[in-house]
Amino acid sequence: MLRRSLLLAAAVLTLAACGRGGETDADAPLLVGATAVPHAEILEHIKPALAAEGVEIEIRVFNDYVQPNTQLAERRLDANYFQTKPYLDEFNASRGTELVTVAGVHVEPLGAYSRRFRSLAELPDGADVAVPNDASSIGRSLILLQDAGLIRLKDPTNPLQSLRDIVGNPKNLRFRELESATLPRVLDQVDMAVINTNYALDAGLNPARDALTMEGGDSPYVNYLVARPDNRDDPRIAALAEALRGEAVKAFIAEKYDGAVIPAA
Repeated sequence: MLRRSLLLAAAVLTLAACGRGGETDADAPLLVGATAVPHAEILEHIKPALAAEGVEIEIRVFNDYVQPNTQLAERRLDANYFQTKPYLDEFNASRGTELVTVAGVHVEPLGAYSRRFRSLAELPDGADVAVPNDASSIGRSLILLQDAGLIRLKDPTNPLQSLRDIVGNPKNLRFRELESATLPRVLDQVDMAVINTNYALDAGLNPARDALTMEGGDSPYVNYLVARPDNRDDPRIAALAEALRGEAVKAFIAEKYDGAVIPAA
């Protein structure tokens, strides 16, 4: 049934040429932006099954959180898969874009890591702590540190906290805001770093094994497949969303990532 629907949609789409070297929308592969781990790995896993259904995807891997959204808004991508909704909301608000979520796929529990100390109790007074510098990730990081008892925040539930919202800091932690992708590389230069799990995994870290503290499995920070308002109903994107939410992906995530990545409810 899915294959027949896709073929019918393709027949309609072939009537209009797109701007990819004379190919039609239906003929061209679906261009999907993703960060390397776990997003691109998950996409590679489902690529053969989608091809069997008549949906070809081309995966473009990024090492930052800005270009996948910028290129999607500029129609250089058809979809992307790397971000949480708070990050998307902040990006849309700050950049004037209107990107939309299509399907929630998985959660990556955020973790705090150290090469110098084996527990939070060992953190010294005045420890240097690196955190992500984008608005949604720093808020999430500060909530993690508050839940671990290291700081107190003005509003414990606000996902867009900033360092100015810290009202209690008994260990006098000194914070450094850095671009998310650089955080694994500065672990030897700071006492602790809060690292997004996709970058942690890429650096050989697993929050379930290596983090001094990490979010629970009930984290609301689901990673989404994202598109534009004009193509969110494209049947190829619907097929991709269905595959990402399917049992095969849930089994792949459970086996490969050992608790570092959790399928969304």
